[in-house]
Amino acid sequence: MFESKSIQETCIQLDSDIDKGLTEKEAARRYQEYGKNELKEPRKKTVIESFLEQLNDPLIYVLLAAAIISLLLHEVSDAVIIAIVVFMNAIVGMIQEGKAQKALDSLKKLTSPRAYVIREGKEREIPASQLVVGDIVCLDAGCQVPADLRLTRTSSLKVEESALTGESLPIEKDAAFIARGAAAFGRSSQSGKMSDLAAADSGLTAAGKREAKVQKEMHIPLGDRYNMAYMSTIVTYGRGEGIVTATGMDTEIGKIASLINESHEDITPLQKRLGELGKILSLLSLLLCAALFLIALIQKRNMIEMLITAISLAVAAVPEGLPAVVTICLALSVTKMVKVHTIVRKLPSVETLGAVSVVCSDKTGTLTQNKMTVETCFTNQKMVGKKELAREEYREFLKGMTLCNDAVLEGGERIGDPTELALLDLSARYGLHRQALEKEYPRTRELAFDSTRKMMSTFHQRGNQTVTYTKGAPDEILKKCTGVLLYGKPVPISDQQRRQIKKAVEEMSSQALRTLAVAMRTGGSGPVEAELTFVGMVGMKDPARPEAANAVERFRDAGVTTVMITGDHVDTAFAIGKQLGIVSRPEQCMTGEEVSHLPEERFLKKLDQVRVFARVSPEHKVRIVKGFKEKGNIVAMTGDGVNDAPSLKAADIGIAMGMTGTDVAKQASDIILTDDNFATIEKAIVEGRGVYENIKKSVIFLLSSNLGEIMTMFLAVLCGLASPLKSSHILWINLITDSLPALALGVDDNDEESLMRRPPRDPKESLFAGGGLACTCFYGLLIAGISLTAFFTIPYAVILEKQIPLTINNFATVLSHEAILNRAQTYAFTVLGMSQLFHAVGMRDMRKSIFRMNHFNNKLMIAACVIGFLLQFAVTEIPFLTAAFGTAHLSLREWLRLGILAAFPLLAHELMILFSFDFVKKGNRKHKLQANTVSES
Repeated sequence: MFESKSIQETCIQLDSDIDKGLTEKEAARRYQEYGKNELKEPRKKTVIESFLEQLNDPLIYVLLAAAIISLLLHEVSDAVIIAIVVFMNAIVGMIQEGKAQKALDSLKKLTSPRAYVIREGKEREIPASQLVVGDIVCLDAGCQVPADLRLTRTSSLKVEESALTGESLPIEKDAAFIARGAAAFGRSSQSGKMSDLAAADSGLTAAGKREAKVQKEMHIPLGDRYNMAYMSTIVTYGRGEGIVTATGMDTEIGKIASLINESHEDITPLQKRLGELGKILSLLSLLLCAALFLIALIQKRNMIEMLITAISLAVAAVPEGLPAVVTICLALSVTKMVKVHTIVRKLPSVETLGAVSVVCSDKTGTLTQNKMTVETCFTNQKMVGKKELAREEYREFLKGMTLCNDAVLEGGERIGDPTELALLDLSARYGLHRQALEKEYPRTRELAFDSTRKMMSTFHQRGNQTVTYTKGAPDEILKKCTGVLLYGKPVPISDQQRRQIKKAVEEMSSQALRTLAVAMRTGGSGPVEAELTFVGMVGMKDPARPEAANAVERFRDAGVTTVMITGDHVDTAFAIGKQLGIVSRPEQCMTGEEVSHLPEERFLKKLDQVRVFARVSPEHKVRIVKGFKEKGNIVAMTGDGVNDAPSLKAADIGIAMGMTGTDVAKQASDIILTDDNFATIEKAIVEGRGVYENIKKSVIFLLSSNLGEIMTMFLAVLCGLASPLKSSHILWINLITDSLPALALGVDDNDEESLMRRPPRDPKESLFAGGGLACTCFYGLLIAGISLTAFFTIPYAVILEKQIPLTINNFATVLSHEAILNRAQTYAFTVLGMSQLFHAVGMRDMRKSIFRMNHFNNKLMIAACVIGFLLQFAVTEIPFLTAAFGTAHLSLREWLRLGILAAFPLLAHELMILFSFDFVKKGNRKHKLQANTVSES
């Protein structure tokens, strides 16, 4: 409805002041009354719903069926144990889901948008969630509209509203427009100009007003409301201000959100692969267990007992703890990455990070400190030291740099582009302040900066005249100049003077200084950015981050190529690139113009050598990113501006800057760096590699352990012997090994040096690549072998004592005695449980001896092993548990013997390290060589 009201009417209705905004007291009152400016989230599951959801699994149904069968057969202890296992699994799943949700909630807080508002006459930055109806909001190119607004001022403002209207092109906004419900009234003639209250209420005849009254109830489509801006849409050009008319669920986007009942989180490609693996394993285990049951049928065993055992083994064979481990591993990695100033917006990016082979980085603020300072000035056709600028003859030069500026430097508040802030710092040193100057020379209009023109212009009223100040790239400014200002007087510019200016640009650029020129125009007619008078230029320096050079070197060792992409002059880019170790010779640099003119085949060939791209446009960035991807690389791209959004989307990993980045860049990205630091990307890649390594370790550990359980049962039954394990034993081992040890591997701290000495992995590689399948089978068979060895120890001793032949039939006969079978099963049960715990310790690092590992780095693994061993001890030593599980008491000597046997996975681990030591060293040297070759190419 506000689209049909004037600005004045809107202010009166919302009880707000267009210039001063709300008072803090009134804003607080409205915040209490209307609540947060946030969309309502779907209802969170209750604890009971979350618990029941954990039970909604086919394998759990099978287990519950087994428990019911046990009760019907009066096997109460088995039924109780199955129920406890089901309950514990549900509790663990619920806790892990809760942790993942907490990590997600913390992410939402960190990624919540912010807004610039005017309160009590001062501009300030606040979280967008704290906006209230009546607030005056400032809009700039690149920001996300934080609430529904009735625009009050517009200057070339364009907003992309495809999320609401489906219109792909940005809509030009006009605060002077007033919707009247009929097409006849059209758009205001003031479109595209700076609006004021008088303009907003003018232009309607009495007849028009009567017609408007009749048609005021007619619906105006969202796309035709040119004086409104809506929550979640994006400002793509220009500037503006607006008064908040609706917040939260009352906004247009909120009305759409209220129609959505629920949302689903996307699962990652890795989780999909694990899900498919789980289905295959489920099918194989069921077939194996069916075969086991069939064999038992042929051998005329106890059918009910074997049915329960087969069901238990089917459940144990599938690593149902794996999805939970992956979920909690990803959730915790997101939390850990927040601590190193990295916000992950999309979960798949965590695993993709580990495969990144090329990092395309912006220069300013990422590779450099983003603390621009003016080093030297050129005006009056000569280089001028900063101390000389105090003279009156340089006053116009300083005024131009101050007035043609959108940054805010007031008190301790610094808002805006670092380049513009550096200019304000320079002017402030000589007593010139933008706020005071704009009162003397009020800004009447502006042309915002864009990457095509590479300049911006502001128009100011000086008495009866309009003075235009234009600031931008010196080469572009110079093209527009017909005069030059010499000691306060404009004179026609000569060719020699043009050459002097170009020479000064080259001199500054050779010192890695960023150049920025200012020109002016008084009065005149024709194009506003033409027939300018060149006033001067500055050379600014943004020093390289000291930690960035180390990160580039670390990337080189890890086989990751660093590429710098910048809009700066090629000489500036080369100087910074050389300082950071990205390039060593000028031939490794390329300009955007060269990128434009190279045919695709030659361009792709050039990518093998070029490491710095200068003077590039958004189109060039996209082509560079796609070129590296076409050559088989996984590309990460950093950016902070509206023009970076296409390349951020084109990259495999889009990385936005959290401090200087626009909302558009952040929305297009997968990851946000909260400190805008290039070295943080290295930490993120380390974490990404570590996450994948941990998940891979967990997968191999769980599958090899479960394979050991299956083979232990299958081989014994195949030989016609009694079952080495009871169903309760299988479920118990599954509980103590598939939970804490697997989770401990999933959150393990990896050796960073080792991770970053390897080349990036192929994103298509299997989880079993690099010997993973052989490792799974080897440890599975080893665990089965030692478990069966423990099982045969008791009947073997009896056979030796009675001096009867060592045959399968005699083993079967001896095991038919209940007491002997009980003890033999206790041996197998104990060794199987403990061996998997020992195996988990060795799985922490397959390339390093356990004696060289820092075990205190993974306190969860220590806790998992201690708890596991204590529980295993309790099952054989606490009377009511021994009765429930049908185990026998073990002596200290037996515990020692079984402990040594159970430690065989660790012994095997150490032997493999010993015999493959030279190979590992050669492998590391090979990886280092590969990494250096990639970098030097």
